[in-house]
Parts: sequence; C-alpha cells; structure tokens
Amino acid sequence: MTAPPNPAPEPRMIHTHTALGGMVVAPHHLAAQAGRDVLRDGGTAVEAMVAAAATIAVVYPHMNAIGGDGFWLIHDPAQGSAPPLAIDACGPAAAAADIGWYARQGHTQAIPSRGPLAALTVAGTVGGWARALASTAGWQAPLPLARLLADAIRHAEQGCTVSVSQHGLNHQKLAELRPQPGFADTYMPGGTVPAVGSLLRQPALAATLQALAQDGLDSFYRGTLAARIAAGLASVGSPVTAADLAAYSALLVAPLRVQLQEAEVFNLPPPTQGLAALLILGLFDRLSVQQAEGFDHLHGLVEATKQAFLVRDRVVTDRGRLPADPQSYLEPGALDARARPIDMQRALPWPQPAAPGDTIWMGAIDGQGRAVSFIQSVYWEWGSGVVVPDTGICWQNRGISFALDPKALNHLQPGRKPFHTLNPSLARFADGRVMPYGTMGGEGQPQTQAAVYTRYARFGQPLQQAVSAPRWLLGRTWGDVSTSLKLEPRFDPSLVSQLRAAGHTVELVADAFSDTMGHAGALVRHPDGRIEGAFDPRSDGAAAGW
Repeated sequence: MTAPPNPAPEPRMIHTHTALGGMVVAPHHLAAQAGRDVLRDGGTAVEAMVAAAATIAVVYPHMNAIGGDGFWLIHDPAQGSAPPLAIDACGPAAAAADIGWYARQGHTQAIPSRGPLAALTVAGTVGGWARALASTAGWQAPLPLARLLADAIRHAEQGCTVSVSQHGLNHQKLAELRPQPGFADTYMPGGTVPAVGSLLRQPALAATLQALAQDGLDSFYRGTLAARIAAGLASVGSPVTAADLAAYSALLVAPLRVQLQEAEVFNLPPPTQGLAALLILGLFDRLSVQQAEGFDHLHGLVEATKQAFLVRDRVVTDRGRLPADPQSYLEPGALDARARPIDMQRALPWPQPAAPGDTIWMGAIDGQGRAVSFIQSVYWEWGSGVVVPDTGICWQNRGISFALDPKALNHLQPGRKPFHTLNPSLARFADGRVMPYGTMGGEGQPQTQAAVYTRYARFGQPLQQAVSAPRWLLGRTWGDVSTSLKLEPRFDPSLVSQLRAAGHTVELVADAFSDTMGHAGALVRHPDGRIEGAFDPRSDGAAAGW
C-alpha cells in the first residue's frame, strides 16, 4: 500500500534524516556517530555496527554491556532473494547451573534477580560480533579491529557524560544495585549516584576493550582475557567458568519470516520472542484496518498482541526442546485461523503477567545497500549488577528468565538458552525498499515494532513520524509489573474513551515521550540509493549519515 496523496506536512521536530553514503541509527548519539565514522572510513554496515555496539556498551551502560547477549539480521543485496543472515549470540546456562545447585544455595522458587547467582549464563554478544565480521569475509578488505573499537576505548578512558536515563535508573534501582560486587566502584564514583552531565570514566573496561583490539574478539572466550573473566566471576560466586566460556560460539540460524501485503518481514527464531513480533504483524494484516491512529489501528494491534503472546508463552524456549515448529504459526492458514477469534469491537480479558527487560536496538546501512538490524542487552537495567573484577564488564542477568520448576517450559538446565525478549526485525518490500527496525523495551518490543512498521509501511507515515508518534504498551512498566494498556497522553481523548468502552484497562502515563515505551529506531534504503533514518526522541539517540 502506498502513501496517501498529499500527506500533512511534518512538524520540524519529526523530519526524517536522509543520506546517500550510509547511515547508522542508535539510541545514543555517540554510538550512531561511531558507526557513521566507520562507514565514512570505508567500512561495511557490519563493521559500523560492531563499532556502534562497542561504543554504546560504554556510553549507555544501564541498557547494555559486553557482558550481555546480542542478535543480528544482516541483509546483503548480492544474495538476491535469499533470507538475511541471522546470528544468535545468546549464551547458555553454565554447566554448574541446575535446579539442584540453586536449591543448595537456598533458592527453590526463583533465581535471584541480582547478584552473582543471577550471573548464570555466558555473555554471547562479543562472539556475535566475531561471527558477524567473519560472515563478511568476501565483501571487501576489512578494517582493523582496533579501528572498530577505537571510539569505545576512547570514551571508556576519557569518560562520557551521564545521561538522564542512567541517572534516573541508578537512583530508582539503588537499593538492589549498590550491594553488588563492583557496581558502586564502577558506576558510582565517590559512592554517590553521578549527576546528569557528570563525567564517568571506566578505565578497567577500556583495558578490556584494548585487549580485545590487540588479541582478537575470540580472546573474550579463550586465552588470557577469558582466564581473567573466569577468575573474576569465580571470585564473586557466579557459576560461569572458564570451561563455559571456552565452549561458547555464536550460531548462524535460519530466520523466521512472514509475508505481508507490502513486504516480507524477518526476525530471529527461539529462544527470542521474534515469533511474537511476526505474529502480531501477520494477524493485523488480516484485520482489514484502513486508517492509522484510530480505534481500529490501536485495538487491532493490541488484540493481535494478545494472541501472539499466548502462542509465544506456549512455544518459545531453547531450540533443543521446542514443542512445535515456530515457523508453522506464521503460515497463511495458521494466521487465518488465529485471526478469526479477534473481536474488533471488544477487548480480550488480559490477566497475563509481563516480562521486564532493557536493551538497545541499532541499525546500519552502507553505501552498497548492505543492512544490519542488531540488538544487544543485559536484560534488566545493569543486568545482574555484578561488575567482573579487574575487567569493567557488567554481567547480564538473562538467566533469571529460567524457572526452577522442572515442569515449566523454560526450566533451568545446564547448556540451555534462556527465553529472550530480544528480537531485531528487517523488512524487504516488493518495491525494493529494505527496512531494518527495532526497539528496546522487553515485553514492549514486538508491540512498538508493530506500531512503527504499520505506521510507515501500511499507512504511509514518514519514517520519523512513525517512530515519534504516541505509543502504547500492553503489560509491564519500568520497575513494575502490571497488565494494563498504557498510553502516552498525546493520544486523542476520544480514542482513549473508545478503548475503555471496548473493555481495555487503560492507564495514561505521565510523560508525553515516555521511556516506558522503549527506544525505537528504523532505517529504510530505497532502490535509488537514498537512505532514510529515524531515531527515538525518547532516547539520547541520533540518525547519523554521510
């Protein structure tokens, strides 16, 4: 479906950025600029993304770290109609981490959400960087790894300014984070929460990044650096060992895909919730909604989300124990059947619990049209809160999504991968456009992706408007768990009334541009080589092109 004729002019604040040489979108401007500068130096979209990923791990430490996981979609136009390359850079549970081990530590109901016992899975993201760079071996002569990590090293050594969101979340989570090994020494110089705009230096992390630049990314898992990481984890009581690190490598996987009216959209398979993101779009595609921003648009997407989450919660787990083929839920007949129960007048009651999580999404497109959709996370803000001694690495708590009930779908077992909210998306349109897009936001990721995609692709909104427009979230807020439908207050009051009358439990959040709704971004490359980029005004981000 094409854009409507003579669309209303955009306000200046939501103009879409454009470029021809390449572009990177990130929720922190320094990461976007680091990636852009690699493109300008002749690097590929993948090399730009590694530079951006390393940089954002330094400058946005509350949202991600090199002690977390990552997932990639890489589109190469030279591959024609072949699906994009998908990389699973998610680490498994340690060999020692089983239900009995936690019982012996005094935990039989749930894995602790913070601290060394929450640091139970291998950090996979650096392995994903390595796998992504290796996949581009035939593209062109590579840039040196030291060049890709240079900006991250500089920001860690010289310091970066503390953002509003870092400061606020440090205050909000202070009681549970301050006691964790290494946290206060690393992120609270002088023992207090650093002020907005103050300088945060991370010399230990700078040294770790310098070691990766000198010895190679594999050194995170094998070699001298890996030995230091393992020793540090052991010293604080994490079950992750040197053997766990040495056994890890990121995987190439077949992406999930769904065919829509205007495009084919790709995402990652389990253990991510990529299935839910594609299900929402596939179901909405069948609801015959004709106009954006009205009741049918919001209600239709919310009801599609409920159906998608019901499937996700029955299906998504480690790929070694999937109860069904996730792609089968995305076939036309299956989508038709699941769309039929959706009532376009009434809301399905929704008592389902929500899952927390904080993340960053970034995208890159180079001058040759190669595109990357990438996501990197430590799960909750600052993950486990544990900073591995002498490395500056904050370790994720992704493993707390495992259950200690052996009957649960996602029960803990050594070597299994935990359920992941992470899921980067990439759309390829029938007219030749390519669109990597995504967001942070745990439970909200597939919902925000659906909002951005339908606004741009189905209803013809300019890309930046599609990202900036008011958003909603069914489920959790930051730091809380609830099942209401949360709306930014910029929605038309009459629409809010319609949603309530249809049975939605509506809650208006306080901020017009709320962090609760996540930090989204998108890029589109047109067949003529023009690249458009949009970043989220809710973030500290940028769309940096040249």
